[in-house]
Amino acid sequence: MMRATVAVALVAAVSIPVTRAQDGGAVPRTPDGRPDLQGNWTNGTITPIERPQGFDAVLTPEQVAQIEGGRQECIEAHSGSSDPDRDAPAEGGTTIGCDFILEAAAGGTGGYNLFYLDRGDQVAVVNGEPRSSLLMIPEDGRIPARTPEAQQRLGLLMAARGQHGEYDNPENRPLSERCIVSFGSNAGPPMLPNYFYNNNYTIVQTPDHVAIMTEMVHDTRIIPIGVSPDSGDTGEADGPSAFPEEIRPWFGDSRGWWEDDTLVIETTKLNPQQLMAYREFFGASPSMKITERLTRVDANTINYEFLIDDPDTWETPWGGEVPFVRMDDLLYEYACHEANYALENVLLGARAQERENR
Repeated sequence: MMRATVAVALVAAVSIPVTRAQDGGAVPRTPDGRPDLQGNWTNGTITPIERPQGFDAVLTPEQVAQIEGGRQECIEAHSGSSDPDRDAPAEGGTTIGCDFILEAAAGGTGGYNLFYLDRGDQVAVVNGEPRSSLLMIPEDGRIPARTPEAQQRLGLLMAARGQHGEYDNPENRPLSERCIVSFGSNAGPPMLPNYFYNNNYTIVQTPDHVAIMTEMVHDTRIIPIGVSPDSGDTGEADGPSAFPEEIRPWFGDSRGWWEDDTLVIETTKLNPQQLMAYREFFGASPSMKITERLTRVDANTINYEFLIDDPDTWETPWGGEVPFVRMDDLLYEYACHEANYALENVLLGARAQERENR
């Protein structure tokens, strides 16, 4: 398992005060002597999850300058006021801007601009290394191939979602659209940036629990802390699972324990609906296990590691590292609720397309 000191500097497009890593200072500790993980944190970054083709794991200074410079140019180009005399978007939307998020938001019809987005503008730096991807396992930084059985499962799922299947009823809509869980895998596990906005977290810690609240859709994971299931000891919070097989809660069944100064969290029994919230988990098997490791490396940085193990879905395990950097600001309520009128309009639009045989 990777263990690394992390340094990162993140400045949001819409500025939120963030304390830069490597500002010095010893690791703070709780009264019981454990590393204090509490506080407000962000994992926003422009480093992608998978490594782009043609890049090594570690970026050169020239590559960093080009990537971050391009991002800054995008921010400057799209941070001005909108032209009040601009034409309406073309039917089906238009490609706008130099950022794929702008192109994707609201179908490219102008639903968002950079005023609303807070992706970050710097690459993730881990152990002094500017990374080209968050994934480091396997070595190519890419999600491994699926097994033949998993490819078949994925094909069946995608076929069911075709022909308006994903618009048949409210329950078929994405969980984030229904304000149930966060976009992608923002709340986790694993806790990954959504490359959109609100990549912010609040951690509260006691000797026997840790709670991790995600700003995006206000999710909170409450994780009991015991001892390692391999230790031979037993206790209320110990062991790989406290739930029977048929109970699969949101965010799965998580158990935590300390290994020296690292908090290890093992999660099984993930909810099958939540697996559909993150595209890379489509068709994952019920036996998937996710291991997270949180290590506070200095006063301003938590090194977050994750490993996904599901031999029934992927040929090899895969995982990586994400720097969490301390924020100096507060988190605000993400007032998202399932009763919003957009859901009704989405379904009405699908019914209209069905009547037109589209």
